Amino acid sequence: MNNTRQSSGFSNRIQPLSERQARIMEMIRQQDFVGVADLATHFDVAEQTIRRDMNSLCERGMARRVRGGIQRLNMTGNTAYAWRQVLQHDEKQAIALEVARHVPNGVSVAFSIGTTPEIICRALLDHDQLRIFTNNLNLALLACTNPGFEVTIAGGRLRNEDRDILGVGTVELFQAYKVDIGIYGVAGVDEDGTLLDFYEEEVRARQIIRQNSREIFLVLDHSKFNRCAHVRGGHIQEASKVFCDRTPPPAICEMMHKSGAQLIVCHGDSL
Repeated sequence: MNNTRQSSGFSNRIQPLSERQARIMEMIRQQDFVGVADLATHFDVAEQTIRRDMNSLCERGMARRVRGGIQRLNMTGNTAYAWRQVLQHDEKQAIALEVARHVPNGVSVAFSIGTTPEIICRALLDHDQLRIFTNNLNLALLACTNPGFEVTIAGGRLRNEDRDILGVGTVELFQAYKVDIGIYGVAGVDEDGTLLDFYEEEVRARQIIRQNSREIFLVLDHSKFNRCAHVRGGHIQEASKVFCDRTPPPAICEMMHKSGAQLIVCHGDSL
């Protein structure tokens, strides 16, 4: 790999939030509301500094200002993309670095929507001559920063919040190519190993990637196990390799052992 390429600098510049802002978001997630004075004391900064952080978070649509502080938005369906970019960020980064070690130079890769595939793409920016197919606009724009990558995207209606494309154009894209590696995440994994998402079109796109990839990399952090999402599609045993930051529940590990799928715990050893 060419480590002299300037992609690492770009990677740092596109971090969506500062470390303090990300920690504020985690506190909001846990407590629903946090106050300006409490945050200023916690981070040992001026209240005006905290107010600027709050304004930035609210402008991104990640939280809401209220009297005396900031609170979590009430959301249905999946969490807002900007928030998902910082939730479990360290865990997703560990997954991304491990996945990058399993992707050779010069291969073709199909990427699904979501924040974890985007972070994986960032970890791949020092690779050479990858051919990337995706319906994830954030990921596609990131991949274009490596001049040696060939990037093909789906056509169709863009979902404003998630900046991805679903529908007929996405199906046609992923059906038109047989790629070396398909990489996708999911909204949740049921206790029986069923993969879950929030929308039928998301499931359809993921299934088409699976059907047209020689190897399947399922990438998920530990928060996805037993997470509620209502659209079924696929099973964890269908993946060639499953990358997770922690060991999954015992029943899931047993299923994978029987299927021959490889579990790679990104802070530990492979099973």
